Amino acid sequence: MGWIDFLGYGASLIILISLLMNSVKRLRWINLFGALLFAFYGFVLNAIPVGLMNSGIVLINVYYLFHMYTKKDFFNLMTTKDATYFNHFIQAYEKDIAKFMEVDAHLADEAYLKIFILRNTVPAGVVVAKPKNETTLEIMIDYVTPTYRDFKMGQFLYTNQKQYFQDLGYQKLISKPGSSTHQEYLKKMGFDEVKTGKQIIFEKKL
Repeated sequence: MGWIDFLGYGASLIILISLLMNSVKRLRWINLFGALLFAFYGFVLNAIPVGLMNSGIVLINVYYLFHMYTKKDFFNLMTTKDATYFNHFIQAYEKDIAKFMEVDAHLADEAYLKIFILRNTVPAGVVVAKPKNETTLEIMIDYVTPTYRDFKMGQFLYTNQKQYFQDLGYQKLISKPGSSTHQEYLKKMGFDEVKTGKQIIFEKKL
């Protein structure tokens, strides 16, 4: 088996892996790379239809990635006390949420602050928080649906909407660590890792 065979198998595997991605942007990037290798594989073997088809796939991926990076999204925050839709949303994504953070059994508590993050009018994420004291708000759930997981939602919430939390009287946000992926996300959003005794929390001053 020569190097060209390994190239073909590798390109096939990369395209297969791309179809497992939850994030559309990640799918496009991985699929683009796989199609690029497959196009090269086709031309090297003089299999012109294979080379041309995969070249077309490369161009399609480039087109959609260009629009993803240049498209202007519109974000809004929407607080809610509608337990019906909130419960439906949490139940629909509960297993995915649990991959990143602990899901509190009392999220429907009316004392908790519940915020939907709308992206182009679509409820693309939810934040659930509870007052720790008069100046500190504990973020219990900070979840974005897989399609919109590109950090823009978090940047909008914690940077563009910082004043929102300040207007409620809060000077600091805190969060439990969650999974390693969630911890990396918190750091990107400007949270600092703080050790309090045996516990580790993440906090962000407003």
